[in-house]
Amino acid sequence: MEAPLLEIRSLVRRFPTGEQTIEVLKGIDLAIRSGEFVAIIGASGSGKSTLMNILGCLDRASAGSYRIGGRETRTLSDDELAGLRRDHFGFIFQRYHLLPHLSAVQNTEIPAIYAGADKQSRLARARLLLERLGLGDRLTHRPNQLSGGQQQRVSVARALMNGGEVILADEPTGALDSQSGKEMLALLHELHAGGHTLIIVTHDAQVANHAERIIEISDGKIVRDQPNPNRPPAAPAPRPAKADRERPTRSLQARWGRFSEAFKMALIAMSTHRIRTLLTMLGIIIGITSVVSVVALGRGAQEKVIRDISAMGTNVIDVNPGKDWGDEDAASIRTLVPSDLAALRAQVYVDSASPTTGGSSLLRYRNVTANASVSGVSEQYFRAKGYDIALGVAFRADDVERQTQVAVIDQNTRKKFFGTEDPVGKILLIGELPCRVVAVTKEKDGPMGGGSNLQVWIPYSSAMGRLLGQSYFNAITVRVKDGVSNEAAERSIVRLLTQRHGRKDFFTSSSDSILKTINKTTTTLKLMISAIAVVSLIVGGIGVMNIMLVSVTERTREIGIRMAVGARQDDIRQQFLIESVLVCLIGGAIGILGSWFVGWVFSLLVSSFAMQFSLLSILSAFLCSSLIGVIFGFIPARNAARLDPIEALARE
Repeated sequence: MEAPLLEIRSLVRRFPTGEQTIEVLKGIDLAIRSGEFVAIIGASGSGKSTLMNILGCLDRASAGSYRIGGRETRTLSDDELAGLRRDHFGFIFQRYHLLPHLSAVQNTEIPAIYAGADKQSRLARARLLLERLGLGDRLTHRPNQLSGGQQQRVSVARALMNGGEVILADEPTGALDSQSGKEMLALLHELHAGGHTLIIVTHDAQVANHAERIIEISDGKIVRDQPNPNRPPAAPAPRPAKADRERPTRSLQARWGRFSEAFKMALIAMSTHRIRTLLTMLGIIIGITSVVSVVALGRGAQEKVIRDISAMGTNVIDVNPGKDWGDEDAASIRTLVPSDLAALRAQVYVDSASPTTGGSSLLRYRNVTANASVSGVSEQYFRAKGYDIALGVAFRADDVERQTQVAVIDQNTRKKFFGTEDPVGKILLIGELPCRVVAVTKEKDGPMGGGSNLQVWIPYSSAMGRLLGQSYFNAITVRVKDGVSNEAAERSIVRLLTQRHGRKDFFTSSSDSILKTINKTTTTLKLMISAIAVVSLIVGGIGVMNIMLVSVTERTREIGIRMAVGARQDDIRQQFLIESVLVCLIGGAIGILGSWFVGWVFSLLVSSFAMQFSLLSILSAFLCSSLIGVIFGFIPARNAARLDPIEALARE
């Protein structure tokens, strides 16, 4: 005799209820052979549905043995049980358990997706099954567009999708009208004639009479197991035809099919609950917008400062008397002299050098007077400090040698004394020294500009000989050649002047060190503000997790249906993780667009500098979004994957 296809020995199923345990199945012994048509009957609460769930690997026995084709199920993992549900069993549920957002074809093909069938073959088989069941004109209809009988036929097609060696039907006519019920029973006979093993669970004796064998359960025990005397024995049925498909469950193609299905389901879930999805994204949007905007604002401000410093040269070194800024003895140190300037200009690493001497002086032009900063400089000063000439031509080296009484003024001085009049060629009285204006510098904004002060530059020889009567400089500015290390040049200048003076009675300050300090400060500020933005990202991530937990609760029945037709725990976990990551990525993309909008508004309000967006910050934002989706979506996804199929199917 052929070995049983399904064999149960001494099976017990207990359920905890508070502090007590209820034994629903009590020592069941049962063997079902391939090709049989079996009806399990009994009153409500007798244990027949629990027995069917165990037979279909939706539930596990508390004790005893259950073998499928000689394979013990007690030692199988959840994914291995899912494989049995997927490849050997087909379920026909009383309530149909179709996914409402999918068409008839899409509902039918779900088991084949989890089995790893390619898209073309599974769609062809789904259409073929539905056409065989009389639904050829309803392929694209959703469940709410189908009658009860039509929905049940879709459920049958889904059960047959992967072959359906064993068909388990739970009250298959319970939710149908009499005519649809007759059609359903005729369809079950047709399936049995095709070689499928049929197990139906019913409380209706008339439905049970269609089976070859009737098993009655009462109070968790089998009280009757005998052939149906009212139905003549049928001829041996052929084995059911296997689905015409490959099962590359570990192949890249199979994984991609399951991933695309999960991706599609995630998009459907998000579009179905648009408001909830948008509110979930809100925290991510605010966080990403803040982070990217802060980085762009910091970069823009940093580049503005760098441009301002670069305008005077980032390779500029100032030499000042004294030990440091604020040295009380600095005024009495008079060792910076013209011979030092000549020595510095002779160095190979020096691009240009200029002394600075002078102070505040009273200016007068016609009847207008004002105090201004008057500096005696060389012709190289304007290159060294990065000043551009707007009008005229700055004085030359021969003007310095001949102590020519010429002056270069800034825009503030021009506005004060000359207004819209062209100042070039006019005589400006500096103290008691008349000087002819030869040039006007361009306006220079930023930390190195003159601000609201009036600035006048004359040859240092004229300032020292005709205005101040001194033979020493207040400072010397050196611009280092491009490509030369500022630090190395500064060390060389210190060494040279120390040798010349016999001691170090001066100190140096470099625009490069100022730039480094500014960079360090702006970086610190960006980190502080970014930390605040990251907190908002974390809050947004917690919001994502909470909403996803609610989503798992709302979609428990869907999860149960997918598990019943063969979805692995990994498939369920993947679906919810994809949804979480999608929510965060879309939120991140909106956040980046939002930061660009902030940048546009900023450009309308502020003209001195613009926010600078970088590819790195944008990529980092997307990475943050992905990580938030994975990290905060993991717990909801794990909870979904751990749901019990029976409890999930029972949830409304």
